[in-house]
Amino acid sequence: MLVDESPLVHRVIGCAISVHRALGPGLLESAYARCLAHEMAYQGIEFLREYALPISYRGDLIDCGYRVDFVVAGELLLEVKAVDGLHPIHQAQVLTYLKLSGLEHGLLLNFNALRLVDGLKSVRLTRDASESL
Repeated sequence: MLVDESPLVHRVIGCAISVHRALGPGLLESAYARCLAHEMAYQGIEFLREYALPISYRGDLIDCGYRVDFVVAGELLLEVKAVDGLHPIHQAQVLTYLKLSGLEHGLLLNFNALRLVDGLKSVRLTRDASESL
């Protein structure tokens, strides 16, 4: 799984597991996101929700409506899903959000999985991934 991850990542995953255990799969993404926000606040984890990501174009920042579900402690991006399964497009979305935000690490959390661990993906922006976007 996530062997070499930071204490922050483990705390956030613990919050997500608590939400998943309480609610189970089958709800809307928005319900999981709100409950995850509640749990992280309860645990004293600093985060921003629905964080705006403008696009830099020709030196100007343009708000195109992109919003990251969570930016945690200024260092970890969270993208919440409630889908049948994670697909490459979901990982591509997180990589793009990482590039736009300047962050290097993100978690993709699919609450529709029977076990959250099966719907969890750690995504890191590497030099190669950054150059390919």
